[in-house]
Amino acid sequence: MTRFENLQQFINIHLNAKSHTLNAITGDASFRRYYRLNHDNKHLIVMDSDPKKVNNEPYISLNQVFVEQGFLLPTIIASDEKQGFFVLSDLGSTHLADMLDDANRTEHYQALISLSAQWAKTPTALAMQAYNEDFITLELDIFSQWLVNDFINEPLSAEQKTMWQTSSELLIKAMLEQPTVTVHRDYHSRNIMNSNGQWAIIDYQDAVRGPLCYDLVSLLRDCYFKLPQQELTSLLDFAYQEFTAQNLLANTSFDEFKYWFDLTGLQRHLKAAGIFCRLYLRDGKTGYLDNILPTLDYIIEVAANYPELKALSEWTKNTIVPKVTEKLAKERS
Repeated sequence: MTRFENLQQFINIHLNAKSHTLNAITGDASFRRYYRLNHDNKHLIVMDSDPKKVNNEPYISLNQVFVEQGFLLPTIIASDEKQGFFVLSDLGSTHLADMLDDANRTEHYQALISLSAQWAKTPTALAMQAYNEDFITLELDIFSQWLVNDFINEPLSAEQKTMWQTSSELLIKAMLEQPTVTVHRDYHSRNIMNSNGQWAIIDYQDAVRGPLCYDLVSLLRDCYFKLPQQELTSLLDFAYQEFTAQNLLANTSFDEFKYWFDLTGLQRHLKAAGIFCRLYLRDGKTGYLDNILPTLDYIIEVAANYPELKALSEWTKNTIVPKVTEKLAKERS
C-alpha cells in the first residue's frame, strides 16, 4: 500500500469515516503534510508526519504541556504514532497573516506580545532543548553553508572570515546574556491563528529554552511581513513595558533590551535566509525564494546601526544581495 492509502485506512479505522473528502493544505515548510477532512458535516485536520523524517514525540508531549498552561492549540483527537498519522481539531483558516490589513492591527500585535509573555513563562519540559552556544552556532552555519556556499557559491576572503566570526560571536553573546525563557521559535504571522475570536498557536513542536527576545523578533520582524518603522517602535516599547510587568525583565534598560532584540533578529534572519535556500536546494520548494531578499534587507538595515556590525551590513549589501539577485534571476528564467 502507498502511504496515502495507509492514511486513508487510518482515517477509516479511527473515525469510522469511509465516506469523506481530503483536501490538501499547502504552505508548510516542514516534511509534514496537512489535509482538511470533511466528514459527516464536520471539519478536522489530518497530519501526515512520517516518523522516518520527523521526530513526532515533541509534537505530542509539548501539546499537553502548552494546553495545560491554557494555550489554544490543535487538539490531538486520534493518532497512529508508528505510522505518523494524526487527526487534529480544525482551528479554521484565519491566520494573523490574513488580518494584517485590519484597522486594529496594532491591538492584535499587543495581544500577541502579551500572549508571548505568558508563553515565555511556561515551565521547562523534557522535549525542550537548550538554545545554547552550540545550537545558535549551528543555526548561523545554515546561512554560511546553504546561502553563501551552496546557493551563490561565494568564497570568503580571510578578512571576510574574520568579520563573520567576530559578528557571530557578538550575536551569540547578546542572545546568551538575555533571560532564559520558553521560546516557540516560529512565532510569526503564519503560525498564529484566530479561531472563533481566540488566538491559537500552531507549529509549537520546536520549542526550546532560549533568549527572551527571540519570539518577539519572530513576531515584529516577520520574514513574511514588514511592519512600518513607527509601528514597530511603538510595539517594541509596549513589549518592554509588558515584559517588565510580567517579571521577565529586571534591571534592564530599554536600550539594552533593544540591543538584544536587534542582535537576536540578526541571528534569526541569517538563519532564515539560509533555510529558504535549503528548502529550495534540498527539498525542491520554490515558495520561499521570494522571502530571501526581504530577509537580507533586515540584516542590512539593522546591522548598519551598530559600528561593530557595520562590516556585516556592508558585506550583505554589496556582496551577498547582488549575487542572490543574480542567482534568483537565473533560477526563474
